Amino acid sequence: MRFATTEDVSRDLAGEGYLADQALSTAVYLAATLEQPLLLEGEAGVGKTEVARALAASQGARLIRLQCHEGIDLHHAVYDWDYQRQLLAIRAAEAGAEASELFGREFLLRRPLLEALEHDGPAVLLIDEVDRADDEFEAFLLEFLADFAITIPELGTVAAKGRPLVVLTSNRTRELHDALKRRCLYHWIDYPSPEREAEIVRARLPGVPDAIAARVCTAVARLREEELYKLPGVGETITWARALLALDEDGDLDGTLGVALKVREDIERVREKGVLGGV
Repeated sequence: MRFATTEDVSRDLAGEGYLADQALSTAVYLAATLEQPLLLEGEAGVGKTEVARALAASQGARLIRLQCHEGIDLHHAVYDWDYQRQLLAIRAAEAGAEASELFGREFLLRRPLLEALEHDGPAVLLIDEVDRADDEFEAFLLEFLADFAITIPELGTVAAKGRPLVVLTSNRTRELHDALKRRCLYHWIDYPSPEREAEIVRARLPGVPDAIAARVCTAVARLREEELYKLPGVGETITWARALLALDEDGDLDGTLGVALKVREDIERVREKGVLGGV
C-alpha cells in the first residue's frame, strides 16, 4: 500500500468521512512508505480505530481486526486447531475411511494475525486496544512485528506474502513497553477543536444544519472541560447531532444528555452545575 504524498492520505481519508490533520496524514504516509507499524494513542473515542477502517475502505484493502483483551493468547490471535473436525476424522479413519493428517492445513483455524500473513492482496491489520493485552502477548507481538512471520510447530514457518499496513491502537490504560514502541511510528490523537469537530460532523452527516453541528460541538467542548468519569468521544458527538436531527433543530440538549454521557453521576453533575446553560 503506497501513497504519493501526504495530501493523498488526507484526500483518501476524507473520502471515507474521516478528516485527518496534517500530522496524522504524515504519520500514515510514513507508515505506508517505510512499511512500519503505526501506533495510535489517545483517549477513548477520538477516532483511532476509524483511521484503520477508513484506510482500508479508501484503498480497497481488506481490514483484518484483532481485538485485544486480557488473557489473549496465540489461540485467539494466530491459529488454533479444529478439534471437532479432527475427532470426526479419527472416527472416520477407524471406520475404514482414508486417514487424514490431523495437523494439516485442512484442520487449521486461521486467526487474525495468520490471516494477515497469508492474505493475498492489500490489507490493513488493526491490532485494537493493545494496552488491554498482557505482557506475554505484547512480547509475542515484538517478534511478529519484527519478522512478519510466525512458526507453527506442526507446519513450519509462515512468512507474509505481502506486508500489510499495521495500525495498533491504545487507550493508554497502561504503559506499553519501550521495545514495542521502538518498532512503531507513533502518533497521539487528541480531541478536535469545536470548529474541527463541526467539520467532522458535517462530513459524516451530509446536509446537517450548521446550527446543529455548532451547537452540539460547543456542548461537547464544555463537557470535556469537566472532570467526568467518561468524556464523550467524537462518535458521541455525531450521534448527538443525529439525535437532534431526529427531534428538531431546537431539541433539548439536557433531555438528550444520555446520548453523550453514559454514567449517571456524570449526567447529574452536568445538570447540577448547569454546564450546558445557554447552548
